[in-house]
Amino acid sequence: MPFDRDGLAEFLRHRREVLQPEDVGLARGTRRRTSGLRREEVASLSHMSPDYLARLERGSGPQPSEQMLGSIAQGLHLTRDERDHLFRLAGHRPPQSGLGTEHVSPGMQRILDRLDDTPAEIVTELGETLRQTPLGVALTGDTEALTGPERSLGFRWFTDARTRALYHPDDHEFLSRLFASGLRELLSLRGAQSRAGEYCRLLGERSAEFRELWARQEVGIRPREIKRFLHPDLGEIALACQTLVDPVQSHLLLVYTAVPGSESHEKLQLLSTLAPRTAR
Repeated sequence: MPFDRDGLAEFLRHRREVLQPEDVGLARGTRRRTSGLRREEVASLSHMSPDYLARLERGSGPQPSEQMLGSIAQGLHLTRDERDHLFRLAGHRPPQSGLGTEHVSPGMQRILDRLDDTPAEIVTELGETLRQTPLGVALTGDTEALTGPERSLGFRWFTDARTRALYHPDDHEFLSRLFASGLRELLSLRGAQSRAGEYCRLLGERSAEFRELWARQEVGIRPREIKRFLHPDLGEIALACQTLVDPVQSHLLLVYTAVPGSESHEKLQLLSTLAPRTAR
């Protein structure tokens, strides 16, 4: 597939010019002269340098990697069709669409961009974090940066003691059953050759607890509405978890809130002082 350098440059410039600050959760400000986003803003959202983006927009840059194109597609809030077009212009075959894709839909991303005042994250059906709000990072750590099977919360639950330390000890037994049950249902739904199947095999090798729970054949266990976190600085925080589902891509937006006036609500306000600074 040929690399259309000029076509890629024109497409990138056009998408940046039509995308508004409000579309990506940025303040417009009073001194904005450009009609769309500034190049520096798109570069930050796409995790690249402004110079690299400038060269791509001038048609003088190198051929972007598939990983870089994925970051650009998310930074520009492209639809799946637009993302696929971007990949073809850059001389790459588009990623497989549908279940298992890690491309967050623009609508789901726009909602997340407006949730900077609460912990929230977008995850796959396997609990792999794709996006987090700053307060989400402050609550559970930067799980978006994890790679491999460790990206899955259910996988980390059985293999990493640090993950369990984030949750109230009284809930550990229930959460173990929940994650084993959920993985069994996904294995039945997606098949042995899926990532769910891979995680089952790995956990069977690494965790005696998982093997014991797997033998129980439990299915149908559902999350409780209230999740009790143990924050290293703030202690116990009880949060209600609301879920928005993208059925096309099997992504879930998890939003954590506290009852106004409660101790957990006060701690949630304090959590904002620990949240990392981001481009959004």
